[in-house]
Amino acid sequence: MNFLFDFSRNYCITICAFLIPANLLLTLCTLYLVVRLQPPVQVYWSAFVTSLFALALLLHDFTWFSIGVVMAPTYILLALACVCLSLNIWAIAHPTSIKQLLKEFASIG
Repeated sequence: MNFLFDFSRNYCITICAFLIPANLLLTLCTLYLVVRLQPPVQVYWSAFVTSLFALALLLHDFTWFSIGVVMAPTYILLALACVCLSLNIWAIAHPTSIKQLLKEFASIG
């Protein structure tokens, strides 16, 4: 277990450079699939894969918390992972409500 924690902390920039854009893009893909009324199986797979990336970001963040590094970036990454994970769970649990919210958001702008 220590090996994984050390690996996570030693390659933090590389891990974050991959996981942050991946979380954002994959969450947007899930939301796009919901809005475009794609089959539920596609939405489920997209949300599942995106949730794995969000969980990886959470675990990476917790490795920093475990050694006592409490700074703004750790909280920002924690918030990003939680938001992405929440949106994907919402897309699976209530696709109609998220679609309605996104359409209202689009009509305002």
